[in-house]
Amino acid sequence: MDIVLIGCGMIGGSMVMDLRHSEEATQVAGIDINEDHLKKSLELNIIDRYAEIEDVIPDAGLVILATPVDVSVELISRILDCTGENTVVMDVGSTKGMICAAVASHRHRQKFVASHPIAGTEDSGPEAAIMGLFKEKIALLCESQRSSENALNRVRDVYSALGSALIEMDAGEHDRHLAYVSHLSHISAFTLGLTVLDIEKNEKHINLLASSGFESTVRLAKSSPEMWGPIFSQNKHDIKTALDEYIRHLTMFRDMIVNDEKDELAAQMLRANDIRRILK
Repeated sequence: MDIVLIGCGMIGGSMVMDLRHSEEATQVAGIDINEDHLKKSLELNIIDRYAEIEDVIPDAGLVILATPVDVSVELISRILDCTGENTVVMDVGSTKGMICAAVASHRHRQKFVASHPIAGTEDSGPEAAIMGLFKEKIALLCESQRSSENALNRVRDVYSALGSALIEMDAGEHDRHLAYVSHLSHISAFTLGLTVLDIEKNEKHINLLASSGFESTVRLAKSSPEMWGPIFSQNKHDIKTALDEYIRHLTMFRDMIVNDEKDELAAQMLRANDIRRILK
């Protein structure tokens, strides 16, 4: 099928690579405001040509909207306005509430499938795209009752080709849970990076003395601000709830350490160890 990729970054590029490999994709047209991303995507055989929205969407079988979430909200109505009879549109953003609200009353709402593959790395751009990124991962579909059966089946086929298992979830529930288990993790990494940069002025000491634990914990601080800033903004209410609880626990740890409450500190760390059982 002919695919239009809007947003030629790591997530969209990785999807197209796998769809080409599975022969789900025939021709891929790329759209991106970053000309360097388009050139690199063409060089890497992620896309076959550059395009404009109005020129290619009417004849496309699938449109993958893989831009930052604020851009997705701005573009989604324009994209649906251009869809042909057989066009299906899917997004892959990390927030779902605002984009679902943006198309709630659109006459082509049934052609849109709100989705979120739970996969990625801290790297960005088309050069970060990799095959197999979504294999044995989870992908979430939101408000599927608002999508046509044809649109849902096409998107299900896409995730099947990627090797992902599907779970359906309400958009609000999606944003709430992602605030806790994904968005908070990125904020923690950004703030840890800032804390160390502000306290430890000697970069050589950071490089020489940082353990693998620090490196793995701060890894997400390398993530793209262009991608994550809009996510934080769109999901600010659920993120505030998560941050308030996180700050409460940080304050609790600080006070137990300062006050030499060794038994209580050990008890809380043991309680935190239980997360390994859940993630196993």
